Amino acid sequence: MKHRAVNFLITITLVFLACWAAWSLYQKYVQDPWTRDGQVRANIIGIAPRVSGPIIRVVVTDNQEVKAGDLLFEIDPAPYEAQLAVAQGTIQNADANLKQRQQELERQTNLFKQHVAAQQDFQNAQDSFAAAEAQVTSAKANLQLAQLNLSYTKVFAPKNGYITDLNVSAGTYVSVGTQLMALVDTDSFWIAAYFKETQLPYIQIGQRANLVIMGYDKRPFEGVVTSIGWGIYVQDGSAGTSTNLLPAVSQTIDWVRLPQRFPVRIQPVGRPPVSLRIGQTVSASMTSLVENAAVPDQKLQPRP
Repeated sequence: MKHRAVNFLITITLVFLACWAAWSLYQKYVQDPWTRDGQVRANIIGIAPRVSGPIIRVVVTDNQEVKAGDLLFEIDPAPYEAQLAVAQGTIQNADANLKQRQQELERQTNLFKQHVAAQQDFQNAQDSFAAAEAQVTSAKANLQLAQLNLSYTKVFAPKNGYITDLNVSAGTYVSVGTQLMALVDTDSFWIAAYFKETQLPYIQIGQRANLVIMGYDKRPFEGVVTSIGWGIYVQDGSAGTSTNLLPAVSQTIDWVRLPQRFPVRIQPVGRPPVSLRIGQTVSASMTSLVENAAVPDQKLQPRP
């Protein structure tokens, strides 16, 4: 009888410990949120020419690293050099015409003051001078436009980054606004981690997170929460095009009612131990609010 009582107490104790462990783990999961549903993101800049023409040279290769201001490719400048020459000739002609109209106005003004010329001739000279001034202004604007178009034949990198999706070569005729390649802005990498709405009360801006990229489990790094998403795309009952601008987050299980997941933007602190690539899978675990408050604030360090 005594042996059975001891076994009963042991069983009750083990069940209690198991329930306590499960509850503790659940509380830690909720209060110290973590997710394996995270991705590396960055700004992507589409490189498109601002003038049309055949490309005469491409000086970059696919997946090449470039610095802001590096030449990417050049369009044949010959037509735009000719347009610049025409614009320069037009402004010279407009300047000569303006000088002639100014001299005519000065003569008509003197004659009108001496009551030799008619008032109509004097007014006609004034109108001709004003029209000549307008022609000079228009010619200068055309000259500036021709200079800009000529400068646009050389396309430079607007940011530091990596060239990707390059599919163009010398001889290709390009049109204005047609994107020819993409530039991944290396100064804009961040982590988009998706947390359940039940976990959001335990996430705050400025809170620290431990980040691990898939395949680099032994090389974790730290990040800081910079913002929390204010909306996601609602698939049921959505109307209008504005809802399509919100991030669409698919649910993982469809036979139970799951909490929605919202994107949390996490900025890496310092230089990550591995090279970041858009789309990499990242696990993110938030530090507790108590631990986070105990650590003094640090300014975000931009990624070199």
